Amino acid sequence: MLFAIDVGNTNTVLGLFDDQRLVQQWRIETKKERTADELGVLLKELFAHSKIDLKAIEGIIISNVVPPMQHALESMARRYLHQEPMNVGPKTKIKIKNRYHHPSEVGADRIVNAAAAYHKYPRALIVVDFGTATTFDYISPKGEYLGGAIAPGIMISNEALFTHASKLPRVEIAKPAKVIGRRTIESIQSGIFYGYVSMVDGLVEKIKKEVKTKPKVIATGGLAGLIAKDSKTIESVAPHLTLEGLRLIWDWNQ
Repeated sequence: MLFAIDVGNTNTVLGLFDDQRLVQQWRIETKKERTADELGVLLKELFAHSKIDLKAIEGIIISNVVPPMQHALESMARRYLHQEPMNVGPKTKIKIKNRYHHPSEVGADRIVNAAAAYHKYPRALIVVDFGTATTFDYISPKGEYLGGAIAPGIMISNEALFTHASKLPRVEIAKPAKVIGRRTIESIQSGIFYGYVSMVDGLVEKIKKEVKTKPKVIATGGLAGLIAKDSKTIESVAPHLTLEGLRLIWDWNQ
């Protein structure tokens, strides 16, 4: 089995593949302070609860955008799984061309998403990832990663509103019944939800106009399904895109 680890700034997603099939997935909070032993104990508990033997793991691949965690992740893999992990980086074979001016600046998750999306749909693409940041990435018809846009994520915006506006409460991210809220909670939900839907559609349309192609628009990330329901531009939701990309990259590099 292949163990895929996608470390984001807010959450870390763990996936277990049996050949090409994703058989188990876990989502845990990303904590930079965790040691290799803490990660190992947590991993043991997750596997035990799912009745999976750690010895079944034959390979490990890591996509990490939180550099302080790298040493702990690698140490955990060696100590508890007895494997040398593969880390996605600028020199990793990904089957798409990274045309960013400084390729090393691109987050590993963005490259993984782009590779997975182009493998599934070999055409012009826009990948919208609703993570800690909301990212928009454009892949050309020739399979070239050309860059994109980065905006504050939905949860970050919601938390900032609560933190910096004394009288505003923290609210659940949800679609309100109407755009014009009649209560404070409804008003905040309207601004967050409809504001992000409009931002997504607006940026996608601007990217399309700039590249002069007709890219397919794919969304991924925790809140992709919620936003996609009202978006006029998102055509497909791929909730496991990053994990699928990690599996593909592992295969390409064997």
